[in-house]
Amino acid sequence: MFTNNDINFEALKRKAYNGRWAVLEDGIIPLTAADPDFSTAPAIQQGIIEYIQDGYLSYGPFSGLPEFKKSVADHFNKEKNGNFAPENVLAVNSAAQGMFLIAKYVLQPGDEAIILDPVDFLFKKSVEAVGGVVNLCPVDPQTAEIDLEKLVSLINSKTKLISICNPHNPLGKIYSKDVLKKISQIASAHDLWVMSDEIWSDIIYDYRDFHTYSSVSAEAAKKSFTVYGFSKSFGMAGLRIGAVLCNDQEILDDFIEKSNFNSTIEGVSTLSQIAGSVALEKAKPWYDEFLSHLQSNRDLAFNILTRSEILAPNLPEATFVLFPQIKNGLTSEEFASHVLQYGKVAVVPGSERWFGKGAEGHIRICFSTSQEILEEGLNRIIKSF
Repeated sequence: MFTNNDINFEALKRKAYNGRWAVLEDGIIPLTAADPDFSTAPAIQQGIIEYIQDGYLSYGPFSGLPEFKKSVADHFNKEKNGNFAPENVLAVNSAAQGMFLIAKYVLQPGDEAIILDPVDFLFKKSVEAVGGVVNLCPVDPQTAEIDLEKLVSLINSKTKLISICNPHNPLGKIYSKDVLKKISQIASAHDLWVMSDEIWSDIIYDYRDFHTYSSVSAEAAKKSFTVYGFSKSFGMAGLRIGAVLCNDQEILDDFIEKSNFNSTIEGVSTLSQIAGSVALEKAKPWYDEFLSHLQSNRDLAFNILTRSEILAPNLPEATFVLFPQIKNGLTSEEFASHVLQYGKVAVVPGSERWFGKGAEGHIRICFSTSQEILEEGLNRIIKSF
């Protein structure tokens, strides 16, 4: 599994958008958007087929199908040290939408939110979309450690939210229970909300332990939301399915009401929810193979880039992206443009647009493809200079 023979390149060229195969010229290798080059698990495909065989595509419960909510809660409780009831889960149409809805719920125009720097651009975008003001808390680009003293110094009377990304995109860091507990103590002392984006929490290497944020302390379970999605671990980005989890049922009920999930204004495709449930309940063998393949690709990419003279790679603990430092003096944009023109490889520049000010001097490389494609892409990058 997960070789070139398992990739349908014709299908990718028709369907893989978001900076990938369908929007690039022939001959260019996309190591860009964090989306697998492999089709989703056969069990998920079969689950979708079985669901529609009776021909009924009716309304589901506005907050999510019972089987979807139960499968997500069970998954977090078993795999991520969670303590969620099915009622603590809201089906949303993507992790990105969950982030936006949480910002909308927590922030009024002019309120401030603290996000990490660097981090995925959706954190900044969701805050600014609702009229909030972003304050950046530095993260060491080599170790991904959060400057907690700086975090505290950013808090003022207008601060309402701390947003964390765990595991961290693009640095691949898993934040420990102790670090999360310290964040929960800071948030509690200042009566702040916390949002934890945990969409990458299934892609974890070397059997490391993962603690969902709300599990680390009583303080963490209060005034916090967790965001989850299926696009990374199960290749289901086009189905637009994710979840928001909250241990405080009164808060979640209010969130559901104010986010318009109490009617047909909002809500998620039942077909997508079925696919999500099947992914968590029946696609584990496929996922285990996929994770093993990704760890091999991580090690391969790290070794290739370590031997190069132009990039200094990190070794991510999680995710399927690398965030190497540029060693030849080019800016992130210059480097990405060069390898696209001369190496025919697309990468994501570590620019402020995508990851914040702290990302400059890096690029992001996605390695959720075959070993053959990855090796060819990395060698093209190196040989382009």
